Amino acid sequence: MSSWIEGSVLTVKRLMPNDFATEAMWEAFVLASPEATFFHRPGWQRVMQQVFRHETYFLYALADGQIQGVLPLAHVKSWLFGSALVALPFAVYGGVVADSAQAADALEFEAQKIAKQLGVAHLECRNVSPRHADWPAQDLYVTFRKEILQDEDANMLAIPRKQRAMVRKGIKNGLRSTLDADADNFFTLYADNVHRHGTPAMPKRYFRALLSEFGPDCEILTVVAPDGRPLSSVLSFYFRDEVLPYYAGDDASARNLAANDFKYWELMRRACQRGLKVFDYGRSKQGTGSYAFKKNWGFEPTALHYEYCLYTRSSVPQNNPSNAKFKLLIATWRRMPLRVAIWLGPFVVRNLG
Repeated sequence: MSSWIEGSVLTVKRLMPNDFATEAMWEAFVLASPEATFFHRPGWQRVMQQVFRHETYFLYALADGQIQGVLPLAHVKSWLFGSALVALPFAVYGGVVADSAQAADALEFEAQKIAKQLGVAHLECRNVSPRHADWPAQDLYVTFRKEILQDEDANMLAIPRKQRAMVRKGIKNGLRSTLDADADNFFTLYADNVHRHGTPAMPKRYFRALLSEFGPDCEILTVVAPDGRPLSSVLSFYFRDEVLPYYAGDDASARNLAANDFKYWELMRRACQRGLKVFDYGRSKQGTGSYAFKKNWGFEPTALHYEYCLYTRSSVPQNNPSNAKFKLLIATWRRMPLRVAIWLGPFVVRNLG
């Protein structure tokens, strides 16, 4: 697709595998764009293709040899929920990022064209800010973000009193944090945790791919007991001056030892030492335990604006554990042996997106 933008021809193109020159331009654009997020980085294309085998459509708008906007998309062909074109599967933030309205419109126009060609049920854009008042929207999710203060003690005092007491309990219990070079301890804790909640686990190769693809911008922090036993772990993304704890898991004994509270404090403390400015607690569903937990840390929710262009369906999909339709599946998954759940999980989770 081509159009005119301030006297220049604007062309929408697709980022192809091994086009490292364009990928470098894309990366530079994302790092410089105030509205871009970690999930707009081009490395996600390899992760989507290699781990989940999803066909990707990473679109960029080009004018005068410069990228003016990007829109990363992946086609999720789900035997559970139908076919969808999503920006971006397994990401909490997504949608178009552009320097101009013309570039944004051109990218979304091309996305809709591709969606129709693929015959998907819907196009989903996981926007941080609203874009289309006339598109159906999902109002289930919020995000939690808060400034990291420059002083470690000030960050501790900024935590509400009851939650601060839990952090201090973890400290008194002699817990300590370590940075892991691989995903082994993390995956053991994560897989057990999601199994207790009745949801399938991402494959271990996914976490290995994240560590490989994003290098120092993807980090695993694990909390261990005084005897060295892993209790709680979190995989975080780093983007510009922000830290985003994204995947987490814990041992059943972690709660009594306040290991989860200590874990997030240690992540915040280390981020403060690195001079980072924002702690992004990520997405939660309203009315859930994770929502309440983040509120208890003094974070205030901000609504996310997931917008949909519907084609063969009449309503916004509700592919989440809050849907009453999945109660029986969740209960069944909890009763499944952990080894079986870990083996079966990857076949299910790739359909979720």
